[in-house]
Amino acid sequence: MPEYRLKTPALARKVVGLYRKIEQGTVLAYKKIEDRFVDAFLEKVENAAQKEDEEAQADAGTRD
Repeated sequence: MPEYRLKTPALARKVVGLYRKIEQGTVLAYKKIEDRFVDAFLEKVENAAQKEDEEAQADAGTRD
């Protein structure tokens, strides 16, 4: 028995291509917004445990 499949017309391929371009643009825009948020409101911490120790020492020094 021969196998059958639907033929994809050229218009359908164009629509799918356009959808992918829109999707990629949206994802790139979201990534830019996310990166700007991270840069504006968050700071990079090399070692979280070391940072906590430094903050605890600073707090202890202000209490004396």
